[in-house]
Amino acid sequence: MNRRAPLVAGAIALVVAILAVFFLVLPKMKDVSEAQDQLQQAEDQEITLEAQLNSLQDAQQEAPQTEQEIAAIDAAIPPTADLPELFRLLQSAADRSAVDFFSFTPGTPVVDPSSSYSTIASQLTVSGGYFAIDEFLFLLETLQRAAKVTTLAITPSTGATGEATTTTSSSTLQLQMTVEFYTTDTSAGPGSIPGPTEGATTGA
Repeated sequence: MNRRAPLVAGAIALVVAILAVFFLVLPKMKDVSEAQDQLQQAEDQEITLEAQLNSLQDAQQEAPQTEQEIAAIDAAIPPTADLPELFRLLQSAADRSAVDFFSFTPGTPVVDPSSSYSTIASQLTVSGGYFAIDEFLFLLETLQRAAKVTTLAITPSTGATGEATTTTSSSTLQLQMTVEFYTTDTSAGPGSIPGPTEGATTGA
């Protein structure tokens, strides 16, 4: 009986050790594992937030330049046809180039098939010397409004009788061209602000 006592005591100690591992060690190991997972998630989230912060800081630094680019685009392709302002721009180009004659006949805005903007096909007629015509074309190319020349013809300027001018003014030329201007107003209303259908009620 005395020889079995150490075996029983050892068995009891082993059982106690197993129970201790099961009830004390394993839960702690599980807690440690969960804590490690939470720590990894927190670190991943920190990396993500840091990347977002850097992106926002970069956007903040570039904001003035971005605003200038947006303003330039809005000026080049405005939300309305704004024909009076377009005429003033063209008249200013004519005055700066010192041409003898300038006329501007805007067409009706036509919606592009993409339905994202409207095109204003306009007729321009300019008369003057070679260098004046050349300067006007340069100013038209660098105009604040986006412009695309689709047709262009240069002929000697004619007098009131329809005949060629005299030798003293033979260097006078007449420039006739079709130029497309653009607006994001897709209502196709000439000079609409923001469109002839804006706020309109349906008729009977």
